[in-house]
Amino acid sequence: SSFGISGTNAHVILEQPVAVPAPETADVDGAEPAVVPLVLSGKSPEALRDQAARLLDTVRERSALSPLDLGHSLATSRSAFDHRAVVLATGREDALRALTALADDEADSAAVTGRTRSGRRAALFSGQGSQRLGMGREL
Repeated sequence: SSFGISGTNAHVILEQPVAVPAPETADVDGAEPAVVPLVLSGKSPEALRDQAARLLDTVRERSALSPLDLGHSLATSRSAFDHRAVVLATGREDALRALTALADDEADSAAVTGRTRSGRRAALFSGQGSQRLGMGREL
């Protein structure tokens, strides 16, 4: 027990959580492999090619790397810059081929590159609160 400054009596019991085994996944016979988007970006075309080369090295070095985990990490944990590319891979070999093409500035059917365009911006109010006519002009 521990008495706090205000006289509160509190205690904490810490213990290791019970280990839960990971569920097993089963391959479905005849199912086509999922297309996984590998999203890349850079501040310049050269930076985009460098990013593709670094990702290519990572995929080569880590053969057990899950394409789904890689695609998720690239899409959710990296900044998006103006020069962008996406590799639509159904497997490791597709990803290696397309990343090699991106790194070498060559065309590949599984890779698409482009640059963002500046455009007009819009604001959306969700309707959860006190909105009033013309409130967007005050932003």
